[in-house]
This record gives sequence, C-alpha cells and structure tokens, in this order.
Amino acid sequence: MAEYGDPERGSSMDSTESRWVFQEDEDDASEIDEFEADLRHHHSVLDSEDEDNGEQRLVRTGPRIDSFDVEALEVPGVQRNEFEDVNMGKRIILAFQTLGVVFGDVGTSPLYTFSVMFRKAPINDNEDIIGALSLVLYTLLLIPLVKYVLVVLWANDDGEGGTFALYSLICRNAKVSLLPNQLPSDARISGFRLKVPSPELERSLKFKERLESSVTLKKILLLLVLAGTSMVIANGVVTPAMSVLSSVNGLRVGVDAIEQDEVVMISVTCLIILFSVQKYGTSKMGLAVGPALFIWFCSLAGIGIYNLVTYDTSVLRAFNPIHIYYFFARNSTKAWYSLGGCILCATGSEAMFADLCYFSVRSVQLTFVFLVLPCLLLGYLGQAAYLMENHADAGQAFFSSVPRGAFWPTFLIALVAALIASRAMTTATFSCIKQSTALGCFPRLKIVHTSRKFMGQIYIPVINWFLLVVSLVFVCSISNIDEIGNAYGIAELGVMMMTTILVTLVMVLIWQTHIIIVLSFVVVFLGLELAFFSSVLCSIPDGSWIILVLGIINFFIMFVWNYGSKLKYETEVKQKLSMDLMRELGSNLGTIRAPGIGLLYNELVKGIPGIFGHFLTTLPAIHSMIIFVSIKYVPVSMVPQSERFLFRRVCQKSYHIFRCIARYGYKDVRKENHQTFEQLLMESLEKFIRREAQERSLESDGDDDSDSEDDYSASRVLIAPNGSVYSLGVPLLAEFNDTNIPTFEASTSEEVASASSNNPPVLDAEQSLERELSFIRKAKESGVVYLVGHGDIRARKDSWFLKKLVINYFYAFLRKNCRRGIANLSVPHSNLMQVGMTYMV
Repeated sequence: MAEYGDPERGSSMDSTESRWVFQEDEDDASEIDEFEADLRHHHSVLDSEDEDNGEQRLVRTGPRIDSFDVEALEVPGVQRNEFEDVNMGKRIILAFQTLGVVFGDVGTSPLYTFSVMFRKAPINDNEDIIGALSLVLYTLLLIPLVKYVLVVLWANDDGEGGTFALYSLICRNAKVSLLPNQLPSDARISGFRLKVPSPELERSLKFKERLESSVTLKKILLLLVLAGTSMVIANGVVTPAMSVLSSVNGLRVGVDAIEQDEVVMISVTCLIILFSVQKYGTSKMGLAVGPALFIWFCSLAGIGIYNLVTYDTSVLRAFNPIHIYYFFARNSTKAWYSLGGCILCATGSEAMFADLCYFSVRSVQLTFVFLVLPCLLLGYLGQAAYLMENHADAGQAFFSSVPRGAFWPTFLIALVAALIASRAMTTATFSCIKQSTALGCFPRLKIVHTSRKFMGQIYIPVINWFLLVVSLVFVCSISNIDEIGNAYGIAELGVMMMTTILVTLVMVLIWQTHIIIVLSFVVVFLGLELAFFSSVLCSIPDGSWIILVLGIINFFIMFVWNYGSKLKYETEVKQKLSMDLMRELGSNLGTIRAPGIGLLYNELVKGIPGIFGHFLTTLPAIHSMIIFVSIKYVPVSMVPQSERFLFRRVCQKSYHIFRCIARYGYKDVRKENHQTFEQLLMESLEKFIRREAQERSLESDGDDDSDSEDDYSASRVLIAPNGSVYSLGVPLLAEFNDTNIPTFEASTSEEVASASSNNPPVLDAEQSLERELSFIRKAKESGVVYLVGHGDIRARKDSWFLKKLVINYFYAFLRKNCRRGIANLSVPHSNLMQVGMTYMV
C-alpha cells in the first residue's frame, strides 16, 4: 500500500490506518447521534451531501476501507509510487531522463544571461564583472536552490507540481473552491491526508476559517492561480524563442558573413522540428536527449575550468556578496536595469517544479545539487574570467569564451541543449493545462498519454501547435535578444511570484510552519522577485508588452471558462427536480418504463437534475433502470481505483434509480472504452446492493430523521463492523418487514415485533436481493444507453451588457469548440441519446 505524505513534514499515513479528518458538525452530528448509543466503539465520519458549511471538528475515523470497493477496478500497482523499487540501471536511466526533461531550461541560461546583463549595464572596469558575477551567483543560490529545490519541491501534491497543484493542495485542506460541488465524502479519499491535532494546527484552523468565510479571499486566490497559469503558458512561448535564437546567434561568432535574417530563418526551422517531435513523448525523448544534456553540463564545467585557469582566477572573489553592493554603488540605475538580465540565470526554476510529475522529488534534488548547480557555477565563473581580459566580447559572452578548437562541437551541443530547454517548458505547460482543465479552469482539450508506464506524461496537440505558431511570430517580429530577454523575465517572474504566495499559504495552512519562518520566506523571496520584476517592467515599451498581452488573453480564457462553468452549475442546482414531484409521478415516472439501463450524465453530485425532467417530457419512454452518472474531479492528484465510485440509491427501491459519482484526480487517466466502463459500473452496483443487504442487520429502526439525498425520509446510514459507512435510500423495515435487529437495539417497535412473527426476515431479504440483482442483469442484457444532456446557458435579458457579452459570446464560443466530456468514453452513436436544454442565468 502506498504511503502519502512527506516524511520531513510529518509522519506518513497508510490509507488502511486510522486517520484524523474534519467533520462537519451541522451535517454529520445527527447521523453520529443516531448510532452513538449502540456503536460507540466505531469511529467514523459519515457521508453527507448537505452543502451547508458548518463548524468543523476533528474526528478519528476507522480503517480506510471504502464501502464502494470495486474489485474489477483494481489495477496492479495503481497506487504504487512509480519510482520505488527500481534497480540501479533504472535509476541511471531515470537520472538521464531527469536531465533531459527537467533541467534543460535552467541549464541553457549561460547562453544569454551575461550578454543581456552587460547590454543593460556596460562594463567600465573589472570590478563591474565581479559585481555582476556575484549577483548571478547569489541569484542562482537563492532562487533555484534554496527556494525551489529545498522548499517548493516539497509542496508537491502527491508528486504533482505546478501552480494548479498548489491550488489543489489548498482546496483539499480548505473549502476555497468557488464551484459548489464538494462533498464531505471526498475528504475520505485516502489522498486527503490531514495531520493529528497539535498546537500548530490550531493556528492553521483559524487561518482556514478566515479563508473559507471570505468570498473575496477565495476569488483573489483563484485570480492569482489563473494569473500564474497564464504566465506559465506565456513562458511556453518565450522559452523556445529565447533558447533557440540565443544558441543560433552563436553562428555570428563562428561565421563572420552570416546575417541576422539568416539566424532567424535557422531558428524558425529548429522550432518547427522541435514541436514536430513533441508527440513522441517524454520517456522516449527524455532518454534520447538526457545524455546530450549531460554532455552539455560537462562542457559548461570544462570550459569554465579552462577559462579560470587560462585567464583570471580572481573572479572567485565574487562569492563575497559585498561585491553586489559595490556593483550597485558604482552603476546605480544601470545596475538596477541589469537585474532584468540577471533573473535569466534562474529561468527554468518553475519548470523544475511543474515537470515534477514526471520524476521524484529526490531525483530532481540530487541531480540539481550534485550536477546541475556545480556545472552552472563553473560556467558563469569561466565566462567572467574570460571577460576580465576581453571586455568587448560581452555581447556574446558565452560563445566568445569557448576555446576556438572546441567552438563547433560546443555550438552543436548548445543548439541541442536549447531545443531540450524548449521541450522542458513545453511539457510543463502541458502538465499545467491538464491540471487546470481537471479543476474546471480551462476548456477541455484532447490529451494524448505518451507513456503506458508513467501516466503523467502527456501531449496536448492543440496547445503544441498554438505554442509553435506564437513562438514563430515572436521570433520573426522580435529578433533582438534583449527584448526577448525582457519578455522572458516578465513571464518567469510572474509565475515565480504566484508560486511564492501559494507556497506561503501551504506553509501556514498545511505544513503549520512557525510564523517567523513563514514571514522570512515571503519577505525574502517575494521582495527579491518584486525587485527583479520592477526592473523588467521598465522595458515593456521595447517589445516586452507582447508577452503581457498573451498572458492577459490566456487569463481571460480561463476566467471566462471558470465563470461560465460556475454559473451553469449553480443554475442546475437551483433547477433540480423535487422529491415531491418524483413521488407524484410514481415508480413509472409518469411514462412507460422500457427494458434497459439509461446512464444519464450530469455534473450534479446531489439531487435529481432538471434535464432528467426534459428527458421524461421529450422521450416516449424511459429505461427501467436509471443511473445518474457524475464525472467529478476532486482536488487530489489521483483517486485510488478502489475508491473510484460512490453509489447512492435515489427515491424508493421500486423506482430503480441510482446515483453514481465517478471520482477522478487531475492526474488520473480516463482511457476506458464504454464496454469496460459499463462492466465496471454494473459490477460495482451489484457489490453495493449486496453490501446494502448484508448490513441491514445494523440498521436502527424507528428513526425518521436519518440522512437522505434531498431529505428523503426513507434513507438510512449504516456503519459496518470494519468502520465503513453505507448510505441506504430504501425503507427497509417497511418494505421487507425485516426484523433481524441486533441484540443491542433497545427501541424495537410493536409493529416490527408483530412483523417478525409472520415472515422469516432473512429469507425475505435474500429473495428481495436476488430479485433486484436479476432485474439489474436483465436490464443490462436489454442494453445500455447513454443519456447526455447538453445544458447551455444564456444571460437573461435584464443582465448587464458585460455579462451578456461574456456568457452569450465568449463562453458560448469556448464551449462550442472544446472537447465534450463524453468523448473520453468513445460511445457509439447507436448507444447515445442527446437532449439540449438552455438555462437563463
């Protein structure tokens, strides 16, 4: 069984052990009181579908044995860490893949950092070189090493990194999501790991209550996440442009006759090749380019050592940070401008975190500390040593510092490394978009999984070609390295600042870090990043505004999609059918019940969707069995297969209506075909019904106020001896005359006593169970039809003009052109029935 949690942040917790979880007092207290007198030795949090927010308290649960286990869904190794139990050979391969995927971006920063810096702050004497080098060295040590490698990487969401992984981590520990589809049962997924009560937890809970009670704070948090994600996508555009163009620019050092237009055309060709091979996947390409990047890092170190020995070892004085002060004292404003070039040495730091889903934290940390960082430091030291005697070559610092006999091999390996760097940021963009799609903040797109072994490795064709087109436009319109460097800095710093804020929330809310450490983290790193950001903002008129425009467009798309999806869901909740109407219709639902099973897809996780009434009035008949299926993404990276389905019974037993919530994490893969999905669904339904019958003996009679879906009075909640919880929506005692009550029942009614003398309850229950299972099998043999309701939204006539514009045009356009959810199941048209419905919001 996989363990969850960072051993350095707290003890790991196996999903089969007792856990501490939050319980909603108002939602669950009545359920616990119902069984408290008889089942005091059971400690469990009962499922509830009440959407009201109540005061929370910590309750110790029993073993995490889900009551909706589906044996047919158990895939070997699905919960197992992909990086455990690997031999030395696989570790070496993994190390090469880590180089090829994660460190390409930060590894190519020596190509352009000094060139951009010294164009902004020209060299006056050697002390300027020492000061600039000192600034670069400490930027490398503070941002990539201390912030990302030592702190941010630990804020991963079960191995997943990036802006939305941080947001998911926060959503799982506080109700900050604006989409009202959370259920208390989601917190019982083994991926929801919470700590045992402690003094630090009290401060965390106070902060949590403040965050949950403020709608404004929730909106601000979401806007920050959307802004960070939009800059990640912008980074996916500018990284290929900067890396490839700066490497190809080396030709102007080796070939005097080459012109800038020719450099641009060669760069365009390289970019087209780069994005064309992206579809072959991270594993294949990572293993292919890993050795190439290893040679690149060794070349950086070798050239650096050569230049140190050949030119000037006095540059080692740059490790004394006092030279940073001297640099600013001598150059003042120009030194401040040079910060926009200095931050380029830390580009790729965010890619390390976003690409974490492909590799383990330890592999990334060890590779960076023992290989990447030393090679980078030697590379910058070597360039500075060369410039001490060659001030005029500052515009092409890297290629000018390469020994003449090694120029062409170094140029080729630099070009390959630049292409690798571009791939690193592209894969990070894919990962971030997939996370945002799963959490309802980006339109659904086709996602191709490029590896059977590592499910996190993906390729998004539409985004891939979009990044290519915009990168080509960027290279052709802005061929100046300085201007592209400014745009690069804006995109990178935008993501960095959002990450700093979100990690600060994680430190307070989840890690329960001491307040002094939290304040030190946010003051040091956010202050440092704001200083860098102020420098690059001054260069916006030079062409960097393009990256801001691109970021705003991305932000607008995500905001419109999230806003429209939220309005649509809230409207569906308001227009759901009442239970009184269902009682009036009767078990035949006011129409003809034809043999078969209808799977009605809808986003609601509670209640009867209004579009079901549209099906009843539109179709001449309805299926003998109806299952409301809701595909729900919960804020965890992966839901164990054994906890995938959550079943409930809707209405009385004679209605044959069920609800199934299929829960997925944002890292989960939905690749099953419709036959497999139907088989797994029916097997899990049968298991639910069997367990429902087996646990009837634990039912408490005489209680009319037990929990139900939509307050249906006949529902029951059962607790199994193993601590599992079952929600039953059937009036069992009334329908089956079941009197097999446990000996601890003290309030047996006279009606139950008389019923027990007339019929053998166990025999009746068994016969009823077999009849229902037989009914389900016959319905399955008659066929399964997918009832898909397309609920569109339109703004009311009295709405504001801006709302009409956003909903009726922008959101409608995105919804029309995005990928429909049913496409993942590849349902044949003969089994598909669609009905449209328009909601006025």
